[in-house]
Amino acid sequence: MVGMRSKLGLIVVALAIVYVVWGSTYLAIRVAVEEMPPLLGMGSRFLVAGALLAAVLRFRGVDLRVTLTELAGSALLGLMLPFLGNGFVAVGESLGAPSGVAALLIAAVPIFVTLYRFLAGDRPRPWSVTGVLLGFGGLAWLVLGGRDQGDVPLLGACFVVAASAFWAFGSWVQPRLRLPRSAFVLTVYEMWSGGAMMAAAGLLHGERLSPGDYDSSTWLAWGYLVVVGSVVAFSAYVWLLANAPIGLVATYAYVNPVVAVFLGWLILSEPITSAVVVGGLIIVVSVAIVISVERPRRRDDAPALGLEREAA
Repeated sequence: MVGMRSKLGLIVVALAIVYVVWGSTYLAIRVAVEEMPPLLGMGSRFLVAGALLAAVLRFRGVDLRVTLTELAGSALLGLMLPFLGNGFVAVGESLGAPSGVAALLIAAVPIFVTLYRFLAGDRPRPWSVTGVLLGFGGLAWLVLGGRDQGDVPLLGACFVVAASAFWAFGSWVQPRLRLPRSAFVLTVYEMWSGGAMMAAAGLLHGERLSPGDYDSSTWLAWGYLVVVGSVVAFSAYVWLLANAPIGLVATYAYVNPVVAVFLGWLILSEPITSAVVVGGLIIVVSVAIVISVERPRRRDDAPALGLEREAA
């Protein structure tokens, strides 16, 4: 009984970390890109986070060696998740997309995953089709309705929607790749490869880091993303996948946007407009429908619904 209570307590703590921390990363990104260039800033974040996680794993005696095939698979996920997923979120927020709106748009990842499954020949269930159509309706309402109210720049929103699509593709393709057996080792190589590609793209685009010009809030946001957003929250998430029902773990997809919208309003005074409320509610409901209908039977199938995720 004591052991069960202890495990239940750990599940509650891990869920709280994933709920709050991943919801807050959108706010931290928005603060960081006020001064940092988005691709170099987030690329350096993943390179440092990968190094910290690798050091922890080595200290615990984990073998970090991988085959060339596993490295290639990890690099493809690094391209889709940290680079085109997280990197495009940072670019979108640097172009003015509010952090709460970005979180709501990224919440549509399971909808895009389901669409990819349909395109690949999976037979759709009627409620899945309903959820996908409803979700895209919510995306359109959030972006277009928000433009009328002056709080959602179209270009920034387009980058975040593209990030959601790339993130979903990475999650969909993951089970089809040969990858390191350890989720933590996989994450190290995803972070390193994605961070390197992001930094290279930033340099090619003309971005330059000026560390001495950034104020304390920028560095605090960046450090939070490195340590808490990437290493701590992802570790909690991986532990949850192994110790809690996948249906319970999947609830982060509903909670993160709520946390992000609230924090954006509280700290950055981002407006909670009717477009945010209506469009966001439609997206969350559509995601709930898709996850409920397409819920995997085994924890190993979590990536099939886009539940495998780097911290945003």
